[in-house]
Amino acid sequence: MKHLTMIIAALSVITGGLISCSSKTHNTTSATDNNSKVLVCYFSATGTTEKAAERIASLTGGTLHNIEPAVPYSDADLDWRDTLSRCYVEMHNRSFRPALKDSVTDLSGYDVVFIGYPNWWNTHPTIINTFIESNNFEGKTVVPFMTSGGSNIINSEKELHEAYPSITFAKGLLMNGVSDNDIKEWISDSGL
Repeated sequence: MKHLTMIIAALSVITGGLISCSSKTHNTTSATDNNSKVLVCYFSATGTTEKAAERIASLTGGTLHNIEPAVPYSDADLDWRDTLSRCYVEMHNRSFRPALKDSVTDLSGYDVVFIGYPNWWNTHPTIINTFIESNNFEGKTVVPFMTSGGSNIINSEKELHEAYPSITFAKGLLMNGVSDNDIKEWISDSGL
């Protein structure tokens, strides 16, 4: 009888462990359940957009890719109040295309490409244009996301659609204050 009680107790522990492992495996599945290969590209001047990109990559099972300028931005370059700063000059000449550290990114193995960036002057930084114009997005779905201190993503989405009408864009997301469930819902609503 004592052995039977010990066997039942041991089976209970094993069963509980298996159930626990099963639920952990289920929670780590990506938000994109249609087997799309996902690349999460981002430009981050201060680290905020990088953190947002890491969240998206974690939830989608995507690969991260940092969109890096050939010359990194210094604190002085990012002083948006200084009319001589690099970001001010670039953003007030929308045809400006900052050089990239790696000019071409291999997108061939991906179906969905997220592109993230901080809000600069109520839109995307011109380095995003450099990135888009340097790569082939044919057959890809491009999903923009933005971090911002107070603006929304609407103007950036509008400008991207107008500048690149041949690219298929999904609805973008402003990442400020969103939960993982908000991100999963956004991805699901986008049909990804």
